[in-house]
Amino acid sequence: MIKRLWKWFWRPNSKFSLGVIVIAGGIVGVASWGGFNTYMEYTNSLEFCISCHEMENFVYQEYKKTVHYRNSSGVKAVCSDCHVPKEWTQKLIRKVKASNELVHKFLGTIDTREKFEAKRLELAERVWASMEASDSRECRNCHSYEAMDFHNQTRRGREKMQRAFERGETCIECHKGIAHKLPVDYEDDD
Repeated sequence: MIKRLWKWFWRPNSKFSLGVIVIAGGIVGVASWGGFNTYMEYTNSLEFCISCHEMENFVYQEYKKTVHYRNSSGVKAVCSDCHVPKEWTQKLIRKVKASNELVHKFLGTIDTREKFEAKRLELAERVWASMEASDSRECRNCHSYEAMDFHNQTRRGREKMQRAFERGETCIECHKGIAHKLPVDYEDDD
């Protein structure tokens, strides 16, 4: 029985044997998946993120002045570290949502500084809401309450961080504007 099944699997029909078709399909599938995943990772690179002038000329320039770009430890966070989840399924969902950004790129929605500044608050609020909804998941890839040495923080910082920790607050509730300018229309309650 097994011998007959094996022969059927490999026996040529009019053009190909089933085994050749299965193996070829597997190779094409692996290559396609590899290409897709490689491209997904490429879209997480800083070079990709700033490849349009809106990002390079507006938000990238202000990011370069922050502690996430240059600091005493030399650790640098790039766009995807803050804006793209590490977990694959969540990353894919974020990439699908980002396709809307491409539509607006082609429409020229924020292609000038004036248009960008007019939309900055709306864009920022969308990112902040996403970060709050995920409990600042991307921030916590690098920062965690458990790893913080509260005694090495300033008195004010220590008090605020400990209170936030006790209340279960998320990073973005207090740290808006940490990597980009705050929108002109933004009003902070603190």
